[in-house]
Amino acid sequence: MATTRNFSVEEQRKLFALLETPFSPSEVKWRVVRRGQRGRRGKVLPYADPRAYTDRLNQLFTPSGWSRTYALAAVPNVVRRIDGREVVTGKVLINCVLTIHRLGSHTGNGEEWADSSMAVTSAEAQAFKRASSCFGLGRYLYRISERWVDIDRRGVPKRLPALPLWALPPDVVVVHGAEPRGPIDPKLTGKIEAFRKHLGVGIYTEILSRAGFSHDARLIPNANRQKDSLKWMEAAARGYDRLRHLSSGGGAEHMDALLQHLKLTTVQELPSLDALRFVVDTLESVLPQDAA
Repeated sequence: MATTRNFSVEEQRKLFALLETPFSPSEVKWRVVRRGQRGRRGKVLPYADPRAYTDRLNQLFTPSGWSRTYALAAVPNVVRRIDGREVVTGKVLINCVLTIHRLGSHTGNGEEWADSSMAVTSAEAQAFKRASSCFGLGRYLYRISERWVDIDRRGVPKRLPALPLWALPPDVVVVHGAEPRGPIDPKLTGKIEAFRKHLGVGIYTEILSRAGFSHDARLIPNANRQKDSLKWMEAAARGYDRLRHLSSGGGAEHMDALLQHLKLTTVQELPSLDALRFVVDTLESVLPQDAA
């Protein structure tokens, strides 16, 4: 039986260089990790969605060229403080083993409070990304220091910092230093800005960052990015329309329960596109087919 050889030293060097290449700026998001005493300022750190990691692994090794396994454990009866009061909860612990065939395996651990929203999903993502960083994938994000930014009353950043040049992929840095600038359409700018109130700050800002390479509709670098941003805004708006339909079709109580679970007051406070998808998918799964 023929055996599969390991990558040569030179092949490994090239693969590690590709694994270490920063993600596209559109894949990088920022989360608030600390708030100031008055709640008007917060420190943010960058991160990338696990899908950016899986996309890179699929591109370099194909979906069959790597694998991952998870082990779940729980620690009960852990006391944490929330808003000055003690709460008895637990912790979810995840161990991830990431194996790249012909290259090796690495392990990463993740943890999350059991009473947190989507605790297992968060711990899984953390473990997977930590295992990936042992191969160099996404490791550069740990080198970016915390930045202070202004935040609104919901804790959402009003403006996000720019990534340093060394944290951009080579084609962005070497070829043009940033997304190429060109003519923009003021009418598209107005249409994009009109979605801010409808989508809420969190989703509106995420789309500007991922599709528009900007955090201000007036600073989107070119018309192509404007068009992409507008398409994303329109798609998100259809998601909200779907929520309204589901809610009016007998899902109002389920909607209220989901918002309470996410610790939100209105759907406009949804922090991300993933959260919007989660609410839509959950409502569709619990409502009768005729109501959905």
